[in-house]
Amino acid sequence: QVRIVESGGDLAQPGGSLSLSCVVSDSMFSRLTMEWYRQTPGNERELVATIFNVGSTTYADSAKGRFTISRDNAVNTVYLHMNNLKPEDTARYYCNRVPPLPWGQGTQVTVSS
Repeated sequence: QVRIVESGGDLAQPGGSLSLSCVVSDSMFSRLTMEWYRQTPGNERELVATIFNVGSTTYADSAKGRFTISRDNAVNTVYLHMNNLKPEDTARYYCNRVPPLPWGQGTQVTVSS
């Protein structure tokens, strides 16, 4: 059974940085498009960033210039490096492949002074 495990969420101050990790137990990981989403209570999941199997990336407008998605196929891991964090980045962050698997537990990011 393929599993997704996110980690790295924490409390950060505005203007600070965090790096999230997502390990996917999928033998085909290197061929997958991977995505980071985030969700706040009462709202739908929002797509934050996408990385394709060839390494190209796309970002939501809210993430452009501040977030960087990357991957390490050797360890089946996708990362989200977040800089210049804002209070509105507070959310639970999830990753998933395309097509999606059942969602993991996510990791909580809270940006507050």
